[in-house]
Amino acid sequence: MLNTSKEILWAMLLDPDTLTKVIPSLKSLEATESGIYKAVCEVKMGPVSGTFEGTMETINLNPMESFTLIMKQNSKIGNVVAEGNIVLKTIDEGHTEMLFDGEAKLSGLLARTGQRVLSGVANSLVGMFFKALEKEIEQANSPEGEEAKKEKKGFWSRLVG
Repeated sequence: MLNTSKEILWAMLLDPDTLTKVIPSLKSLEATESGIYKAVCEVKMGPVSGTFEGTMETINLNPMESFTLIMKQNSKIGNVVAEGNIVLKTIDEGHTEMLFDGEAKLSGLLARTGQRVLSGVANSLVGMFFKALEKEIEQANSPEGEEAKKEKKGFWSRLVG
């Protein structure tokens, strides 16, 4: 359960600045067109590490309820195609439950070397994501965060309202 409304959480999950802060390994996210972003990730999985470039796309948007994130990343050490489904459920006015289900497909050296540690790394990354998201929510709920929301009002109002 997250300490924020579904509307605020929805806006945060579709904000490139917030996503860059909360998605582990994501170093940059730049909008190229509606719902499609150029993404750069730096990944270390066991003995394998590298910089990945590709896209992140938000699809199947059901406003304030659910969406799917698709990440396609390529590097010299392999490729990753990951899909995550996100569902938001209101618990009460100030609390939202976020359900997440996803999978990743690896190829190349990354798949051969990283397959043994993939499930442990995936669990760790999901934990890091939720911890970072909770920190962003806490900051958004602070007086300074309220000011930042006012400054981004145009962006947030398009997502929320």
